[in-house]
Amino acid sequence: MTDSLSRTFAALADPTRRAMLARLSEGEATVGELAEPFQMTFAAVSKHLRVLEGAGLVTRGRHAQYRPARLDARPLAAASDWIGGYAQFWEDSLGALDQYLNALQQLGAPRTTPAGGTAEPIEKEHDHD
Repeated sequence: MTDSLSRTFAALADPTRRAMLARLSEGEATVGELAEPFQMTFAAVSKHLRVLEGAGLVTRGRHAQYRPARLDARPLAAASDWIGGYAQFWEDSLGALDQYLNALQQLGAPRTTPAGGTAEPIEKEHDHD
């Protein structure tokens, strides 16, 4: 069985489902209302909704024959937390790059140009008395 995080990312992989979630973030909607911006059948919309329901991102109400879909953002929070765990990696990586570039600048090392050549070294400003 696939874990919930994998189901969430699989559901989010499709741009139509992401658009449906964006619509549902504004409030509940019927299959017909979700189908409006897309050129697809109600059956195709229902299939997307089943994927979103399977991931726990959508719940369906029942009011007689009216079955509105509602967003359940809890799985999105879990996905965001998982992605956020990599923020420290990027901060550390960019911090190390910043330190390296500062060290090069302090040494007056020549900079490379986008074409692969070298540019003049970065000169430090000095007070001339």
